[in-house]
Amino acid sequence: MNALKPSPVPPHAALAQWLVTARQAAHQPAAQARMPLVAAGQVVGSVAQGFLNQIGLQRLLDKRYQLLIQEFGAGPAWHLQVAPEEITPALNAVAAVLHAAGRCGPWRNEQLAVTNPQGEVVGTVERGAVRVLGITTRAVHLVGLAPDGRMWVQKRSLTKPNNPGMWDTLMGGMVSAADSLPQALARETWEEAGLDVAQLEAVTHGGHVDFSRPSREGGGVGFMVERIDWFHAQVPHALEPNNQDGEVERFELLAPAQVHERMAQGAFTSEAALVLAGFYGW
Repeated sequence: MNALKPSPVPPHAALAQWLVTARQAAHQPAAQARMPLVAAGQVVGSVAQGFLNQIGLQRLLDKRYQLLIQEFGAGPAWHLQVAPEEITPALNAVAAVLHAAGRCGPWRNEQLAVTNPQGEVVGTVERGAVRVLGITTRAVHLVGLAPDGRMWVQKRSLTKPNNPGMWDTLMGGMVSAADSLPQALARETWEEAGLDVAQLEAVTHGGHVDFSRPSREGGGVGFMVERIDWFHAQVPHALEPNNQDGEVERFELLAPAQVHERMAQGAFTSEAALVLAGFYGW
């Protein structure tokens, strides 16, 4: 076991009960029945039944892409009838229509990878559309420890669209289409914490956490499917986190008992809490 990781200690009763609830909340069925979203013959996501009928998709049909309902496997699915090389522009055309209709998440001008059921990247799409389209995303978190064993945690900005003001790991962010996992770790660690990964000690991949649950985006018709890869590292005495992108209100150093107590109180985001549960070996 890496020396930075604590020896597993069973969580106290309140925290253990909270973790049961958190793990159940991490895997929930969709709020509405959903239909597969198929592009170039490959399933790339899903959409709430009836949702796309409301969006005025004739703007797509009038151009070079066709989006229509056809049978797929055991039932109907929305099909983007495009060549494989057209998956990216076609999905971004759908995203633009959703954005114009006010039916997607915050528009970030950032492309995320789109994968097929085998995990192969087949295209990219605007980040703001991934939840409404049920597209699987990837994220990365970093658990940062001081040399004395205390943990660096961040309080999310009150202006963040998701989980404002809640506590998080030292860093947590999305993996963009342009990133490898190590690149995302380095970029997000700098943007959120102002730390160069090369200056951290014993950077180690710890594991991953999977989520699938309803999302409020698009007026409550979204569905989150995400894999979070988490790392842990030691932050040397001479370094302190310093936010660069305006998305963090402040950082704090907490003893393990303080981290556990905030977890039990539900003060951490569910993503961060389950990453921390993995880190503590629960």
